[in-house]
Amino acid sequence: MEEIRLYRYQEEVVRPALEGKNIIIWLPTGGGKTRAAVYVTKRHLETKPGAKVAVLVNKVHLVDQHYTKEFSPFLGRDYRVVSISGDSSQKDFFGSVVQDNDVVICTAQILENAMENKEEGKHVKLTDFTLLIFDECHHTHKESVYNKIMGHYVERRLARDRDLPQVLGLTASPGTGGAKTLEKAKEHVLQICANLDASAITSSREHAEELRQKVPRPRKEYDIVEQRVEDPFGDHLKWMMKRIHAFMDMEDNCKPFGTQEYEAEVVLLEKRGGWFTRHSCALHLRKYNDALLVNDTVRMVDALRLLDNFYSNHRESRTGLDGTDVFLFGLFEENKTELKTLAAMSRYENPKLAKLESTLLKQFGTQGMSRGILFCKTRVSTHYLYDWVLASRVLQKAGVKAAILTGAGNQANHMTQNDQKRTIQRFREGVLNLLVSTSVAEEGLDIPECNLVVRYGLLTNEIAMQQASGRARAENSVYSVVALKDGREQRREKTNEYLEELTRQAVSEVQRMAPRDFQLKIRELQRDALVTRRLAELRLQDRRRRYPSASVTLSCRTCNIAVACGSDIQVIENTHYVNINPNFKMYYRTGGQVQLTKTFEDWTPGRKISCADCGKEWGMEMIYKNVTLPNLAIKSFALATPDSREPVKKWKDVQFHSSGVIFLLRCGLGFLGSNTSLANRVPFLP
Repeated sequence: MEEIRLYRYQEEVVRPALEGKNIIIWLPTGGGKTRAAVYVTKRHLETKPGAKVAVLVNKVHLVDQHYTKEFSPFLGRDYRVVSISGDSSQKDFFGSVVQDNDVVICTAQILENAMENKEEGKHVKLTDFTLLIFDECHHTHKESVYNKIMGHYVERRLARDRDLPQVLGLTASPGTGGAKTLEKAKEHVLQICANLDASAITSSREHAEELRQKVPRPRKEYDIVEQRVEDPFGDHLKWMMKRIHAFMDMEDNCKPFGTQEYEAEVVLLEKRGGWFTRHSCALHLRKYNDALLVNDTVRMVDALRLLDNFYSNHRESRTGLDGTDVFLFGLFEENKTELKTLAAMSRYENPKLAKLESTLLKQFGTQGMSRGILFCKTRVSTHYLYDWVLASRVLQKAGVKAAILTGAGNQANHMTQNDQKRTIQRFREGVLNLLVSTSVAEEGLDIPECNLVVRYGLLTNEIAMQQASGRARAENSVYSVVALKDGREQRREKTNEYLEELTRQAVSEVQRMAPRDFQLKIRELQRDALVTRRLAELRLQDRRRRYPSASVTLSCRTCNIAVACGSDIQVIENTHYVNINPNFKMYYRTGGQVQLTKTFEDWTPGRKISCADCGKEWGMEMIYKNVTLPNLAIKSFALATPDSREPVKKWKDVQFHSSGVIFLLRCGLGFLGSNTSLANRVPFLP
């Protein structure tokens, strides 16, 4: 087993933690925060009777990284170290795993789920641990899973419970919380400390020079692009959007086309009169807006491909076209040839791509061993940029071997956790030398050979800027910002530089506070947060009971046909919202089998389900304890209450109460029951 060696600046920042105090370690990216945490863990295990440590991360790929690169090599010989993520079967018996191991590395969501689960072998308590380590602990705020866990902790702390684990937070970027003044930024840092029950935030002062030498920052370059002189392709898309506005009798005083602000405005269209026309037009306008954003990011042909795929898939899913559909589909077909012609004119191509190509060539063309990460905003952008890299002869000649890295999930456009692991591993080994990534790779990814980070068309905060910059860890690394001259991205990056300095000043102010004043402020913030949390819980309960479930109607969000009422909806495992009315079958049709990378103890996926009338996808079947139930995605429906009619993004936002279904199923009263009151109920008839 390897011996843990710390630099003097690391020894300095861990000192209070070795005394058993709750602290936040603030070191720059690449400064060895995780190694310092391993050292604290080892000392804790050696000196604390019955010690048990939880290492919590907020990104799936960091579970494997922390286990294989840090905790297992240094602790695996003498202690039982285990890693658990969403694709691990061990998560279903998390309580037992905790009892059988000394160090558990997992996503915070797994711990929170286990705290809520009361079944034997699955439930854990905070007091099962003696040390909690929060990686990237600046996420401990608002409704984050970190803050939910620490909310339980702080509540017990305020109740003077002394049987609580030690807490160690790790961060390179506390941030300002959106504050623009020193006082407000200081308040934000204090709130993070309060949320983590920290007695101090430590950074290197005595050995700051050693830290600067050991952790050099990459050279920052602004690769600025002149504004597009002409954009006939984009102009034509905007003209088509105006045609849709005219069809809707919608005023033209809206936000500029091709912006996030316009998309937000279009979403609001669904909450105004003329439901079906409004929804259909809004759906198409959002897709045109997406195409404009793609046109501004990648190639014209990519924007056209996005629209072409949308109309092809949308037409296939519809069983019939009404007047609105005829207009919308006809508009695209009438203009498709013109869009193809414009997209083929290279003189109008996106100038940012030429600058991006030269930026990549500066590294890959001169340094054969270069490795870089290209950050962009959306999953769609990563795929189109990846296609562009493959199509670039000069980049291929320079030896660029690219792959996509996006967030893990079960949807079609998500990577699986295993895909993520394989991609990151191939990048570590040098089989790949360029990752085209969303923000999933901004935090924590440790590739010492990475010498190039490119931020392409991103509008983010100072935390994301610092985190992305920290991925470039090799000597003589470059951090490039590719942006339009005097554009929003350039202005935001400059603002982030000011906010980074404001963060440093705010942390220094907090560190200079008298210990008593600091502790009094922390307790005040903790009490305020507890009151706020309880009031929010009461408001949520009131909202969920605002209407009787039988008075709420669910309609297909596309064709507007009423298909269910709120009393048909029941909840399984506090997560899955299913329709238990057997007559609901008449309103949907089934499609292909759903394939998930994860397995679950009590249920398996069935087939996709969609509206029998318009083809709108509604969710999927879930086979729960041998009973097949339609599991519904609320975003596919509109809810009509006695007072309003509107779409809802998440089930937690509905204004009626859905009771649990587990006891019904165990009593044989499921969706497929035959001689029960549930099966013989009056069917929902819209």
